[in-house]
Amino acid sequence: MPKSMLGAALALIAATGLAATPAQAELVSAQNPAAIKTILESRGWPARLVLEDGKDPYIESARNNVQFLVIFMNCTDNRKCKTLQYYMGFSDAKNLDLERFNEWNKTKRFARAYKDDEGDPVLEMDVDLDFAGIPRENVGETLNTWGSLMDSFREHIFEK
Repeated sequence: MPKSMLGAALALIAATGLAATPAQAELVSAQNPAAIKTILESRGWPARLVLEDGKDPYIESARNNVQFLVIFMNCTDNRKCKTLQYYMGFSDAKNLDLERFNEWNKTKRFARAYKDDEGDPVLEMDVDLDFAGIPRENVGETLNTWGSLMDSFREHIFEK
């Protein structure tokens, strides 16, 4: 292609806005619980958004027959939230010794395990969605991580 034609083609691309620009990712924040619910449902996980007067929102969900919560935290006026916490527990494993929790916490990243006030083993994972939020794909990736950790924690808790 002659230089003059190349220059004209480049000028046309620039003028019409066809030049390559980075795609704008859809940002998801904790201020939009319905968007988080939709992401859960897109994975085939049931999701029920709970909005109660005077309380921070949360979502009840389940994966592989294990129930968990998505709790909206750091909220102002119970709606303008900044962070999420994925939370699950087992009420049928109270006799687990603390060495098992220490082993879990020593070898895993991203989530922590402990006994709650009733002696139930629980697992929590925090997700920061402050400011403008994070790309929808990243929220999905946190759910991939959470799902993997749920499976691993369940195996760890009920391992003989």
